[in-house]
Amino acid sequence: MPTPEHSASATPAWIITGPTSGIGRRTALALAEHGIVILVGRDPNKLEEVEAEINARAGGHATSVVCDFSDITSVRRAAAQILALGLPLAGLLNNAGIMPNRADRTPQGWDLAYTTNHLGPFALTETLIPHLPDHANVVFTCSGVEDPERKPAVTAGFRGARYISAEASARGEWQPGGSSKPGFDAYATSKQGNLATVLSLAREIPRLRFIAVEPGFNPGTGLGRDANPALRFLAKYVLAPLAPLIKHWSTPKRAARLLAGVLTSQSHPSGVYYDENGKPMLGSVQVRDPAFSDRVVAETRALLAQVSRVTP
Repeated sequence: MPTPEHSASATPAWIITGPTSGIGRRTALALAEHGIVILVGRDPNKLEEVEAEINARAGGHATSVVCDFSDITSVRRAAAQILALGLPLAGLLNNAGIMPNRADRTPQGWDLAYTTNHLGPFALTETLIPHLPDHANVVFTCSGVEDPERKPAVTAGFRGARYISAEASARGEWQPGGSSKPGFDAYATSKQGNLATVLSLAREIPRLRFIAVEPGFNPGTGLGRDANPALRFLAKYVLAPLAPLIKHWSTPKRAARLLAGVLTSQSHPSGVYYDENGKPMLGSVQVRDPAFSDRVVAETRALLAQVSRVTP
């Protein structure tokens, strides 16, 4: 953990969620070159490993905050712990995410993927926004699977986001006509929630920069950890080496370089959505409608307001 003098210094502190594996881990290591790294994740042992690796470097400083993004109370508690560190916050990367192969539930009874990928990160972001300096970057790791017209996603079995309302999504209810593969509609809809958040908040809060990044398909990352062992082996040892050669695919190393660069740069406009090559891209027709993205944010806030009244 950083020593007290770092709190009083101008050394920037970068918050990253989901930093213990895959893209997140590599991004956390890359961010260590730009200042203090605040690691936010669920597994304290894995957090400790990444923290130790950064702190073992010359000039490296990291600290950890345990947070379960499927539990909104845990998210709010983690946000309070981040603020209590007293570090000069410089930016936030919402990278944590899961893609379960079945419709799992949180202890509260909400859809696990939608809560972990959208509701939890949204709650963290809203709590931290007042404490971020002007022109700070708030970055979300998004996914093109929210777009029903994106051919690679359709080929993989996605049918785009199936949003009805925030409350319906929390219940695990989606627009009909979705994917036949369990978990795909929840994942696509949750990632659309991330992108809607970026587009809406970019209009609402001009003093900060809200940016979305589609890191490309990265086989072999921890996202598909619920897949069976054979598929995980195929992804890691057969598909991953081919990633640099295939359009819309990437590697954790490339994705980490992109995410760290976007988070720490002062040159990116707010409300932009970048592809795996760092080029501006478009989201779905639905999410680009300001009325829709504003509705997603308003309904998310209303849903989370119910949780904020619950005493931890």
